[in-house]
Amino acid sequence: MSISGFTPQQLARWQRIDVIRDLLRSARNIAIVGLSADPRKASNFVGTYLKRAGYRIIPVTPKPGDILGERAFPDLASVDVPIDIVDIFRPAQDCLAVVEQAIAVNAPAVWIQLGIVSIAAAERAEAAGLAVVMDRCTKIEHGRRHGSLHWAGMDTGVLTAKKARPGRVD
Repeated sequence: MSISGFTPQQLARWQRIDVIRDLLRSARNIAIVGLSADPRKASNFVGTYLKRAGYRIIPVTPKPGDILGERAFPDLASVDVPIDIVDIFRPAQDCLAVVEQAIAVNAPAVWIQLGIVSIAAAERAEAAGLAVVMDRCTKIEHGRRHGSLHWAGMDTGVLTAKKARPGRVD
């Protein structure tokens, strides 16, 4: 087993550097399933970064309204533009249903975020011909390739165990 808990064979399937590179190069529209309007949530942080990096972010959440200046959609079937990557910020048990939606809308790729592992969802997506990345972060992987890991919290050189309080900068 690797650090991520994958076998070497699974790493070779779902964390391929060439797939990650090609997806980040070719994608324009990224549907983020589970995108939160709360700026303290990881999905919002990643969405903000990706939007600033030039991607169109498509929020997919049951809550109506706008997130990051974009209209939110209740599900992938409601999205009215082509989707290049379905970026999944949902618990592992929800991933298979999201993958089924991605297949139904002909999305070419699913990206299951860092810390989320659903072998069944990854295998289903792969069997349907979708590119799959799992247990990797789109923001970190983009930053790794574009020299921006330092942006808003990565590689800042500041180490702390203090929990940040809203509205306070130490």
